[in-house]
Amino acid sequence: MRAFGVFYSNARLFLKPREALLHRELVFTQHRDTMSQARQLAGSSKHHGTAVDAAALTPDTGADAGAGHLSLARNAIIVGLAFVLSRILGLVREQVLASQFGTSREMDAYVSAFRIPDLLFLVVIAGSFGAAFIPVFGDFVTRGDRKRASELASAVLTWAGIAVVAVSLIAFVLARPLMAVVAPGFDSETTGLSVDLMRILLLSPIFLGTGIAFKGILESQQQFTLPALAPLIYNAAIIVGAIWFAPTYGIHAVGWAVIVGALGHLLVQVPGIIRSDLTFRPSLSRQVDGLREVARLLGPRIIGLAAFQFNFIAINAFASTTSAERVSALNYAWQLLMLPHGVIALSISTVIFPTLAALYGQGKDEDFRRTLDRALRPLLFLSIPAGVGLLMLREPLVAFIYQRGSFGSRSTELVATPLAWFAIGLLGYALTEILSRVFYATRDTKTPVITGVITMILNLLLCTLLIGSLSHGGLAIALSATTGAEAVILWLFLRQRTGGVVSVGFGFWLVRVALATVGMALLIWFTLDDVRIAQADESISLIPRETFFLYALGMYVLAFIVLAWVLRIPELEQMLRKLIGRLPVGLANRLSVLLPRA
Repeated sequence: MRAFGVFYSNARLFLKPREALLHRELVFTQHRDTMSQARQLAGSSKHHGTAVDAAALTPDTGADAGAGHLSLARNAIIVGLAFVLSRILGLVREQVLASQFGTSREMDAYVSAFRIPDLLFLVVIAGSFGAAFIPVFGDFVTRGDRKRASELASAVLTWAGIAVVAVSLIAFVLARPLMAVVAPGFDSETTGLSVDLMRILLLSPIFLGTGIAFKGILESQQQFTLPALAPLIYNAAIIVGAIWFAPTYGIHAVGWAVIVGALGHLLVQVPGIIRSDLTFRPSLSRQVDGLREVARLLGPRIIGLAAFQFNFIAINAFASTTSAERVSALNYAWQLLMLPHGVIALSISTVIFPTLAALYGQGKDEDFRRTLDRALRPLLFLSIPAGVGLLMLREPLVAFIYQRGSFGSRSTELVATPLAWFAIGLLGYALTEILSRVFYATRDTKTPVITGVITMILNLLLCTLLIGSLSHGGLAIALSATTGAEAVILWLFLRQRTGGVVSVGFGFWLVRVALATVGMALLIWFTLDDVRIAQADESISLIPRETFFLYALGMYVLAFIVLAWVLRIPELEQMLRKLIGRLPVGLANRLSVLLPRA
């Protein structure tokens, strides 16, 4: 604690007045993880760069040829770099929006205006292409049947395009009554602004949906560069709109920037589609090979996605009835949660899904359980301390990321309240993400969908009970509690089906992770006052205050790593070995002797 105090005191002596802004986003997402379309942009491909290497979860068979390894490595580098750049641009985007609009009524309107377009995007486009079309189309491509692949792509694009355009037109006409459902508590001025923005944003499912379809088609043919660039174009357009046009034209400029970005997301992939040697012609035929299989896969997934999005529409509606700024505050808090969730849970579940599906298909039940255990351990090893850190550091973290420009200390307080409950629920969100993928890997779409619908109903009941006494914090409690319940239900179903989810020794391993987390939490507790004082002291300019917070954050991470090393938690060794393995041979050999061993 003395070290923190000395650092803080010295920082005050040398620093100039506060400087202006820098920017940010927080999600595994590419634009509005306004609990939304961004999720699909960030996580739709299983080839995305991920925080956890697939090799850590699955054995190397040695079957791939050298050329295949080189091609895979090149693709991984391309997508990985674009993935990181997209996160950085997303961070910049959200910081710009926070600085320009804070938790104002304009931001409330902007967040609410996305709800119906997001619903259309997730249900019509993400459902049809992400969960249904890509597996069937990819099978045709793998077998070299490009004629059937082209016919299927043409039919699905045509039907999905007609559906999304038709529903978007209906939503455009009914925008005002729909907004009365999405945000019934808004005053007439905010409602009018939300309706205007929603009508603009209804173009985004059309452009983004086609872009997602192109992305899946290209990635199925091992073309990753243009799909990886598409989210960068999307984020960059929104940043430009928020910085250069929002000061003059307000939040409407951001809405139009979203449309420009969505169009750019589509157009940047067109050259790849042209070069793909596939033939696309509008087709309304229902006799196309593979179309029935797409429809069969689509049904349960649409219900699950709709339930997920209806949860957020309900929360938005409840939040709008409390008071101004609560809708945007909840959204900012959710995006902060999505940073560790996207890096940890989404990456692990994305990597492990094809392996689990293959093992299940081969009837290798023991290997299936072993692989699941090996996926759950790094998930818990990272999610438990991340959730505790997010909970304890919520106020300085919100200030570090958002507090500048129009986002003041009051906005920080409003965001920190729901963030506390979201952080407590991080483990539940992470487990639900990976366990639902496990059921999909076993070709069981009904169990996670039914569980999701039940969870949605429970969430509505809890929101109704808690909103009166706990305001928007009660909504965060409801969502985290019901997601945790969903994780427990999925775990119990999976244990009944497989005979066991984890291996012998898991309990003792979990105790060691908990002890390392407690040690880190104690260090945070002893030094938290210094961190808060430094973040609140506006006599220190921006860069030194941010540097001090990063220094403190680094110390907390280091404390957890040291304790995990002392406790010989094997996941630490695995991750460090991966990192050291990428260093020059001589340096790697010297550092390898320091690695802990279970």
